[in-house]
Amino acid sequence: VQLQASGGGLVQPGSSLTLSCVHSGSTYDFNAIGWFRQAPGKEREFVAAFRYNGGRTFYADSVKGRFTISRGVDKNTVYLQMNSLKPEDTAVYYCAAGFPIISSIRTRDGYRYWGQGTQVTVSS
Repeated sequence: VQLQASGGGLVQPGSSLTLSCVHSGSTYDFNAIGWFRQAPGKEREFVAAFRYNGGRTFYADSVKGRFTISRGVDKNTVYLQMNSLKPEDTAVYYCAAGFPIISSIRTRDGYRYWGQGTQVTVSS
C-alpha cells in the first residue's frame, strides 16, 4: 500500500485548505485512513480518520467543527478539508492506512502504512 499526501501550503489565519491522500490498495489491505500532523518539536498527533466499514469519521477535539475528512468519488482518494485555519494548525500533515480497532483509531499504532508528509503553514 502506498499513500501520497498533497495540497499543503502557506495560508493566512482564517483561510481554508484541502489536503488529498491518494492511496493504492483496497479494503482488503486496510479499513481506515487517518490524518496525523507533527509540528516542530512536538509529537505526531491524530487529526482525523475515516473508517470504510460504515463510513464513520473521527476527529481530534482541536479540529472538530473546522476540519472534515471524506472519501473521494474515485475511491482512491481521501480528503481533509480544513477551514478556519489557525497558526497552531501549522505542521507537517501525514496520511496513514491500517486496520485500527475503534479504541486505537486515534493512535499511530493503529496504522501500518504511512505516506510522506505535506507542509501546512498558517501565518499572517
